[in-house]
Parts: sequence; structure tokens; C-alpha cells
Amino acid sequence: MELTTVWFVLIAVLWTGYLVLEGFDFGVGMLLAVLPRRGASAQDRERERRLMINTIGPVWDGNEVWLLTAGGATFAAFPEWYATLFSGFYLPLFLILVALIVRVVAFEWRGKIDDDRWRAWADRALVFGSWVPSVLWGVAFANIVRGVELDADHQYVGGFWALLNPFALLGGAVTTLLFLTHGAIFLALKSDGDIRRRAGDLAARLSIVTLLVAGAWAVWAQLAYSGTAWTWAAVALAALALVGVVVATRARREGAAFVASAVAIVGAVVLIFGSLFPDVMPALDPANSLTVDNASSTDYTLTVMTWVAVVLTPLVLLYQGWTYWVFRKRLTVEHIPAATGLTFRAVATDRGAPGA
Repeated sequence: MELTTVWFVLIAVLWTGYLVLEGFDFGVGMLLAVLPRRGASAQDRERERRLMINTIGPVWDGNEVWLLTAGGATFAAFPEWYATLFSGFYLPLFLILVALIVRVVAFEWRGKIDDDRWRAWADRALVFGSWVPSVLWGVAFANIVRGVELDADHQYVGGFWALLNPFALLGGAVTTLLFLTHGAIFLALKSDGDIRRRAGDLAARLSIVTLLVAGAWAVWAQLAYSGTAWTWAAVALAALALVGVVVATRARREGAAFVASAVAIVGAVVLIFGSLFPDVMPALDPANSLTVDNASSTDYTLTVMTWVAVVLTPLVLLYQGWTYWVFRKRLTVEHIPAATGLTFRAVATDRGAPGA
């Protein structure tokens, strides 16, 4: 197998890791505004929101490393693909970046100030920082599968509004529903008590909608944009996995449902990258398409990258696996202590103190 093909596959694997792991992070963030019990006291709702955040608190930043690695690998292995993608999709990728930054700040600063308004704004930032990437990643990948307007110099010339076509918008709906379902299942898997029940009920309802919408998009992608017959296997894998999600969520088998949900995302990534190959960014005019050959780095660069990946990848996987093992137990609201942190009054007092 040529090194260009190896790195195409490795980048697909990196995106798979990111979408499976960060997918439930996004799902939990999107559900932060709707899953806490309505009609409960403000204190109880706050404890449930903190429980939800704590289910992903130890792992969310590690999950984002998969995105950084996928972007870095694309830049090093296929620099022309990277350049065309980030220049042509500049606005949606910029919006994703802003959303991720806002999300990071909200995670890190939510508990610094013990104030209801402060936490409310942090929660809004978490919801915003989860919804925007969930939608736009699907829009971006669907456009890549569909093909974009590239000129003879491999520059994107289609404009922003060309990216908002029906196929791409349906792709955005698919990733959003997949992540919502994945996140609800993860919450049911990682929590106990009343919030576990509500997360399980929501996952069971979402799973049916996700199956229908994702199935429609996958068949559309296969019939209209896939040039290979073997990717029907990816469609079948994703469909069977989503049926498994429906069955498992109704039986309240959270572990099996989570595995099935992850497999469905894997099937979607296999469909996307399998439909592309040997292109990395197909053009509406096939003569202008970027391929694994005309977009790649030199053989020497790919060889060095391969050895680095062989040495470092197992270490990263072992460390991340250890993190999940350490934080494997379920959480309940009883595990959530009273809120602590500075208050705005305390901050103002400190600033006015002598010598401050």
C-alpha cells in the first residue's frame, strides 16, 4: 500500500476518533438546556447541570486532541488539501473555531464565580459551543462528499451560499442528531438516578428520528456521490448499528446502545471517506479534483510521519484509555458538592482593599 493511501486511511481514523469521542461531548452540551428537570428548584436544576458537565469533565479536552491531530496530519500529509479546504470553507470553519473557543472558556470558567447569572451565561456558551460544531461539521463533510466548485488551480470559487445546499444541510441534521443521541446515551451510561432515566427516555425517542434521517442521507450519498459499490457495506453497517441503538435504548441497555451508536458513527465516516477515495476533495468538474496523489507531500515527509505515528500513537491511546478507566464510575447528584467560587462582591472588595 502506498504511503499516500496509508495517510488517507490514518486521517479517516483520526476523524473517526474525534467524531465518536467528541460527539458525546457535543451531545451532552446540547442537552444542557433541556434535560435538567423542569419544575424543580433552581438549586436542584443547577446540581443536575453540574452532574451533566462532570460526566464529560475529565475527558472533553483530551477528546479535542483528535481534531488537532487530524488537522495537523492533513497539513503535513496533504498540504494542498489543507490549503484548499481551509480557504474555501473559511467562514464555516472559523465559526466552528469560535464556538470551540467559547466552549473551552465556559468549561474552564463556569465554576470560578459563584453567581447564578455567571453560570447561566456559561451554560449558554456551552450550548452554543456544542450546537454550532455539530451542525457545521455535517455541512462541511457533506459538501466534500458532494463535490465543490474548484478551478484548475484547485482554488474554491463557489462562495459561501453554495455550501448551503439541500444535501449539505441534511448532512448537518444527521451529525446533530447522531451527537444528540450519542450524548443522551452517554449520560444514561455515566449517571444514575432520575437523570439517568430521563436521558435514557430521550435517547430512545431520538434514536428513531436519527435512524430515519441518517438512513435517508446515507442512501442519497451512496446513490448520487459514491463511485464504489463496497461503500454499501458502510451504509448497511451504520443502518444495522442504528437499529441496534433503537432496540438497546428501549431495553435500557446503555452499554450496548453506546457501542452501537459509536459503530454508527464509524460507518458514517467509512461511507464519507470511502466515497471520496482516491479524491480528497472532489470538484464538480472531475478534472479539477484534488486526489491523494496531486495533494500529497513528498515520500520522505510521509515516511518520517509514518515512523513518528508508529512510535507515538500507541502511547497516546494507552494514556487516553487509562483516563477513561479511572473515571469509569457513574455519577449521581449526591456526588455534586455545593457550589464554590468567588462572588462579584468579593472581587470588588478585593480590588478596593489597600495595596491591591
